[in-house]
Amino acid sequence: MTNSFFGDAQPDREHRAVDEPVGNLEVVHTFDDGPMPTGVSISHTGRIFLNYPKWGDEVPATVVELKHGRATPYPDNAWNRPKGNADAGSLVSVQSIVVDPKDRLWILDTGSPLFEPTRKGGPKLICVDLATDTVMKAIIFEPDVALPTTYLNDVRFDLRRNVAFITDSSDSGPNGIIVVDINTGEAWRRLHDHPSTKALTPPDFVAMAEGRVFMERHPDGPLSPVTMGADGIAISSDGARLWYCPLASRHWYSVSTDALLDRSVSNERVAATVIDEGDKGGGSDGLESDDAGRLYATNYEHNAILRRLPSGELQTLVHDERMLWPDTMSVATDGYLYFTANQLHRQGKYQGGEDRRVYPYLLCRVRINAGPVLLK
Repeated sequence: MTNSFFGDAQPDREHRAVDEPVGNLEVVHTFDDGPMPTGVSISHTGRIFLNYPKWGDEVPATVVELKHGRATPYPDNAWNRPKGNADAGSLVSVQSIVVDPKDRLWILDTGSPLFEPTRKGGPKLICVDLATDTVMKAIIFEPDVALPTTYLNDVRFDLRRNVAFITDSSDSGPNGIIVVDINTGEAWRRLHDHPSTKALTPPDFVAMAEGRVFMERHPDGPLSPVTMGADGIAISSDGARLWYCPLASRHWYSVSTDALLDRSVSNERVAATVIDEGDKGGGSDGLESDDAGRLYATNYEHNAILRRLPSGELQTLVHDERMLWPDTMSVATDGYLYFTANQLHRQGKYQGGEDRRVYPYLLCRVRINAGPVLLK
């Protein structure tokens, strides 16, 4: 008798079925020690900037420039030495950095190490002139814009209208979109606690990462759902729609930028312009767009990045087992999409108190043959 369904043939033990990669993933830099990165942005001349939020790792500098493979505090050491969480003249805990259409670096400071309540002076948006490496503007958010519970997550720009759009991904308070007039520094909240900005929780959504249920797992046993709301953000190539997604959701949404900007438009009318753009194939920590009208979503559930064509078709751009929690993306003028993979889901708060992250963290890129959206 034979134990093989196919008779006497035995399987080739060297060629077992495995999860096959998709796309051509290039590793740009490995983080072999130090804190985990979240944000990355590439200047129009190819300079690479990174940031490290203060989530428990020792963070010597919350913003750096990668020079010859070494992280250099940016814009300098002094800006990376805050005197406290409300220090308006220093960087407290940065979640995102973005090079704008005029090739200036904007730094989004949460003012919230370890997700602590914010105080005026901490949450802010800083603009650095890359020609001189000096701070040229600092927008300090008022407490009615950056609430005590606010966690400033990511930012996008339309310089034709001199505005920025920021997601508030708070896991303990109202979520929404913050609109900023970058000329005057005036800012206001839109879609405040709107359902589209809120995290979904079981049984409506069960997040997965590395084939395991992704939840907060405390050392003494209790489980808590991940409740971070509006997180990823991207602006359409024509600037007409702002796309966003909660961290804990498989759906993404878009809203009229005209409605967000016109302060005479009521909150109800703004909400009426929201479109549920459907299921994007998995949970996302980052969104991005390119000048060919395509949108990108990281997929932490499947170690992948998906791309939405103007037709609405979804494609897998890249999938690789090394993409353990793809986080922030940046489309560069060299025709590549850059992103970090930082094993966020392996932190102790999600693993019963055991830190299961393993070096290196990665900075990667994949060719897309398109450039960034430059609304200027």
